[in-house]
Amino acid sequence: MMRTPWILLVAVACAPAADAPPATEDAAPAAEVAPDAQTAQIGCVPAARMAVAGRASPYDSVEFKVGGQDAQVCYGRPYAKGRTIFGGLVKYGSLWRTGANEPTILQLSAPASVAGVAVGAGSYSLYTIPGEAEWTIIVNRSTSQWGHEGSYTPDVEAQEVGRGTVTAESIDEPVEQFGIRAEAVETGVHLVLEWERTRVRIPVSPR
Repeated sequence: MMRTPWILLVAVACAPAADAPPATEDAAPAAEVAPDAQTAQIGCVPAARMAVAGRASPYDSVEFKVGGQDAQVCYGRPYAKGRTIFGGLVKYGSLWRTGANEPTILQLSAPASVAGVAVGAGSYSLYTIPGEAEWTIIVNRSTSQWGHEGSYTPDVEAQEVGRGTVTAESIDEPVEQFGIRAEAVETGVHLVLEWERTRVRIPVSPR
């Protein structure tokens, strides 16, 4: 079930590969920069430009702990609807918003490492570049742009904290709706992304 505590100090905005952006997408807001701090409050804030009720790709969140500290992912959940997703709708080697509507946002209340990228406490957008064998994970301080890949302007790109790579896995049973879950591991947490017949694990560990 969606959880949307309204305490985050940063405005959110972004979109999915599966949904067409709203008519106002061309008027993209200026990018905001997430703080590089030791502590931060967390909580999902859906973009005001699109009502949460009735979305084709529902707005959702997952809460978890990293080294005993609170963390959360806020994201849109598109459906496959019979389409080939990776290598089809989402081209291999192309930037993807990792969800729908707003960009997928990772919120950390304490410093962590995300796919090998060191980050401070705060909010970050997570973009990906899917490939057949591995994915590139992009951690970006900018969180206010709309999620459509066309909104990933040079100004937004300049806010990248870093990039890492993870292995793509094949799964036997197709997953109709894109989902992200947190799986505890010895080193911290894996954010497990699953859609259609692909699974990707993004390691998140305390630092």
